[in-house]
Amino acid sequence: MDDDVEFVDGTDDDDELVENVTVCPSCDEYEGHDILTSKPKGSGHDHRVRCQACGHVHTVHLRPPRAVTVPFMLTDGPYSQMVDLELDEDEMIDLGDVFEDADMLWRISHLEASDGKSTKSCLAADVRRVVAMREDLIRVRVTLTIGERSRPDHLVCPPETTFTADTMIEHGGRTWLLRAIHTGSGRTLRGTVPANRIVRMYLHQPKAPERTHALSGRERRQAWKEGRLGFNPNPVRPREEHPKRR
Repeated sequence: MDDDVEFVDGTDDDDELVENVTVCPSCDEYEGHDILTSKPKGSGHDHRVRCQACGHVHTVHLRPPRAVTVPFMLTDGPYSQMVDLELDEDEMIDLGDVFEDADMLWRISHLEASDGKSTKSCLAADVRRVVAMREDLIRVRVTLTIGERSRPDHLVCPPETTFTADTMIEHGGRTWLLRAIHTGSGRTLRGTVPANRIVRMYLHQPKAPERTHALSGRERRQAWKEGRLGFNPNPVRPREEHPKRR
């Protein structure tokens, strides 16, 4: 037998594990085989085997699959990078597969075949490009609003994290009011949404509690630092308008 084949594991009718299973040229069926001789050949081996069903003796050529380099676009929130990963040419890549790279998990979200068309499944040798999204952590875009000033930001959390509108959350060392959550179908001012469904969250500075007494200079500076009196990047004691007379 000159065709390259591989041994595979199989089971008989009684679900008993059968080792060294391959197609017998005489039986034309997958059958168990006994290895008579084996010798290295290139990067693989040549096995002289005998079919356990009919006794036919033939040679099985085992060769490791050729390695191919596949370009992957790895996307972690707003950041993407291209990396080349080495795979066996006969490895099947499927949409939704999860794999590990650089100690992170990624899920395949797009497959492009060698003809440039999108596909749900493809051999590594026939892939032009793979797009994968980070799976173990996701970035949620947020808008931070203090008074009349707003700026974009993001937070990182596990995919199973949920957020509830109109509640207080911690972010960046401060407490914020989660005013609204924007999903693919619109904004919601109440309710709980999984992180992987969120397009953007809107965090507002909480209203300052009503003061029952005047703040001292130290209390006022601390309130500026915490943002309870609005935005002041450099909270210092204001200069006195008139110098003291001696």
